[in-house]
Amino acid sequence: MSSATIAGCGALVLWAFLALLARMAGGLPPLQLTAMAFAAGGLIALAVVAARGQLALLRQGPLAWAHGVGGLFGYHALYFAALALAPAVEANLLNYLWPLLIVLLSAPILGLPLGGRRIAGVALGFAGCALLVGAGASFPPGAAPGFAAAVGCAVVWSVYSVTSKRMAAVPTEALAGFCLGTALLSGVAHLVFEATVTPDARQWLAVLLMGAGPLGAAFFLWDAGMKRGDPRLLGTLAYAVPVASTLLLVAAGEGVLTWRAAVAAVLVAGGGLLAATARG
Repeated sequence: MSSATIAGCGALVLWAFLALLARMAGGLPPLQLTAMAFAAGGLIALAVVAARGQLALLRQGPLAWAHGVGGLFGYHALYFAALALAPAVEANLLNYLWPLLIVLLSAPILGLPLGGRRIAGVALGFAGCALLVGAGASFPPGAAPGFAAAVGCAVVWSVYSVTSKRMAAVPTEALAGFCLGTALLSGVAHLVFEATVTPDARQWLAVLLMGAGPLGAAFFLWDAGMKRGDPRLLGTLAYAVPVASTLLLVAAGEGVLTWRAAVAAVLVAGGGLLAATARG
């Protein structure tokens, strides 16, 4: 794997901690939490960019801002809408179509070959995710708007990720501005739809850790991986996120290791191995 693809894997590692940190922040409204975490991540990134004397890199055209803020805010807004309008298990399963879509869209958008190994790898990954995340799933017709939002967020994130390679001229440092823009939009949505909750010390710590990791540095690593790495391999390996997330919750005493998690881990690992050994 190239160094850029390894950087993208770093984002997947950080995203695995998101569920655990969300448990720590329990009690905060979702949009408020998103606004606070993105603000923390954006401010940390802004400080780093400023220290390097690279603030001028935040001056990007409307297309770059639409792509960056649209991807970050659009995904999270649709995801929270899906959780509000549909059962969480089913919404989360449909959300995890995004790794599959990243692999499949790499061919028509980027002209990258897929091949049997990659298709088999991503199929195994999705099977593992469906076994773990979709256990006991059902799809009542009244939840159709929520299911549509869940599919929408998968489409938004996959298109954002794959088209990042087309936006290679936009420096990764510009994400500091995109994160702050996302925080602003999330904050406005929070004020419209939610009641504000004053965080306690534990929740503040969770917010800062989210901003530094899953909702901060992870986006910079993902941007590097998508622009200069192999999106097909990263899309397949992304199915390790729900498995790793579950194992971290178990290790933290927030859950119990089940046979589903063990089998899912084997399927995801096998899929990742197939994709990693594909040529071309």
